[in-house]
Amino acid sequence: MTTHPQAHSARRLPSLAGPAAWDAILGPRAPYPRLEGRKVVDFAIVGAGFAGLSAARRLKQLDPGATVAVLDAGRIAQGSAGRNSGFMIDLPHELTSDDYAGDSAASDRKIIDLNRRAIEFGAETVAEYGISGDYFRRDGKINGAASGRAHDQNIAYAAHLSAIGETSELLDAQAMHAVTGSRHYRSGLYTPGTVMLQPAGYIRGLAAGLADHVAIFEDSPVLELIRLDQGWSLRTAAGRLDAGAVLLANNGHLESFGFARGRLMHIFLFACMTEELSKETLDRLGGADNWGVTPSDPMGTTLRRIATSQGGNRIVTRTMSRFLPDMATTDGDMRRATRMMRQKFDDRFPQLASVKMDYAWAGHLCLSRNGVSVARQLDRGLYAACVQNGLGTVRGTLTGIAAAEAALGTESAVSRHFTDQPDPPRLPPAPLAKLGANLFIRWKEWRAHNE
Repeated sequence: MTTHPQAHSARRLPSLAGPAAWDAILGPRAPYPRLEGRKVVDFAIVGAGFAGLSAARRLKQLDPGATVAVLDAGRIAQGSAGRNSGFMIDLPHELTSDDYAGDSAASDRKIIDLNRRAIEFGAETVAEYGISGDYFRRDGKINGAASGRAHDQNIAYAAHLSAIGETSELLDAQAMHAVTGSRHYRSGLYTPGTVMLQPAGYIRGLAAGLADHVAIFEDSPVLELIRLDQGWSLRTAAGRLDAGAVLLANNGHLESFGFARGRLMHIFLFACMTEELSKETLDRLGGADNWGVTPSDPMGTTLRRIATSQGGNRIVTRTMSRFLPDMATTDGDMRRATRMMRQKFDDRFPQLASVKMDYAWAGHLCLSRNGVSVARQLDRGLYAACVQNGLGTVRGTLTGIAAAEAALGTESAVSRHFTDQPDPPRLPPAPLAKLGANLFIRWKEWRAHNE
């Protein structure tokens, strides 16, 4: 008979370098309380990002009378949910592929259907909770190509999309300049289905919409999960929360509680955001007000331009990856990343050499070698909505839905997809994995240095 430990203590707590710029540009808000004293609920959710808050909304949809509490280790929208690039992508976006395509046409069609379910879940959330349209824009995105090799990858991906019945539009260099204001790109592949998020604005709005029906606690890291005869008890520094069922929606920090240990790859990506662009600067830049460019080579540089009523006109640059099994960056990592991002920005926008960067930060991605998530039952009354494989806005939404459905014994195409997935395979020992992965990443980044 399988035995389960009676308690799971957190080996480490989330630690992310730099401010969450998407949240910072929105200005201050009233905080949610810390968990203090003892409380009892039907469902407790650990993590208030895309997965955790989507799980809370799905639980209340399925069981309006259930009592639900969400705990976040930090401030909502200041963790990974406020540190991503804000692309809610409908098409296959396999980061280990040369051109984002998946294993087969059949698997890609399944992923597209699931991703679009997540996007519609997001659209319904925006409508229900009155979230600003600035924060959920159906603009589509562009795969940008600077080299002949990357242009060929765009051509191959366009052919793949056509074969599975999806539309795309190939943009030449002139069209790319008209959109972005940059002459860096040789071509681009536009696909219309991606939603461009202000991710912190969306997450803030989702939390605010839930707050009338769900208890939300900030600055309340869970230090220990204790197995009870019925349900679980969650211990924080100042309180205790007893729940009939617990949903872990803490992505890579699933491993911190002892689950999937030695099976998860912890990747950190770095990003920076400009100061608010003046009218004179915008005139020098040209181009459209809102756009997003992902690199045709997945190891290249992602760019966003935003123009919002709160936060103003800015450009976001995201690049450089590090495999860090201990889930923490160093000051040296941030310095190297900041230099690299400045160079990438200047290569693309030499006319903006005087523009300053207001923010630089790191974000934590959790991947598995076989691309699977962990979104299913882990133990009696314990469920996971974790391992988003670098696709946190869409995959996080889906895993949150799946975990909520599993906790209530409800099935859908979403929950069946994740229940049927195998476990993540084991990684080599940590020192070898770190050395090998970072050498491989450096080589891939060198090969994609123009992208």
